[in-house]
Amino acid sequence: MRRSEIRFVPEEYEQYIGLIDDVDLAQAFQESLRLITAIDHDRLRKLGDRTYASGKWTVKCILQHVNDIERIHCYRTLLFARSSGLIPQSFDSEALADHSKADVRNIEALLGEMKAIRLATIAMFESFDDGALTSTGINWKYEMSVLAMGFLIIGHQKHHLQIIEEKYFPLLTHP
Repeated sequence: MRRSEIRFVPEEYEQYIGLIDDVDLAQAFQESLRLITAIDHDRLRKLGDRTYASGKWTVKCILQHVNDIERIHCYRTLLFARSSGLIPQSFDSEALADHSKADVRNIEALLGEMKAIRLATIAMFESFDDGALTSTGINWKYEMSVLAMGFLIIGHQKHHLQIIEEKYFPLLTHP
């Protein structure tokens, strides 16, 4: 199913879902996997612990954040796809980041984890038929379909990779 087949996109998540072309979800996942594989490890390593502004996360924290949030969204998606009727608890992404210990990990480990998570996510979504993709549940405070959750997962990753590209990589050319 395509992004345009999502019935309702909460405004809170449009910034992520809207980043993805109107393609089939499987194609969008494959493109996201290609982006993960193409990430320049050396450029990320060279950034070290630099941030573009005070109070912003390091690149390692951003990568761990993407990994953590994908896991959370996959759990929620599975509940929706299985029509469990459960409403998942909310979470605080700042608290997760504060306790992630991402800065003591290396770039290779974080990106390896990102790829492994994405492969598991793709496998989960491949198991869903159209009925499961149109199933809904409450994500934070919004009703969302499994299809919307798939595009949200991809868009969230793309959003953060764009931030790294636009705000962090320029730090390598300016001392």
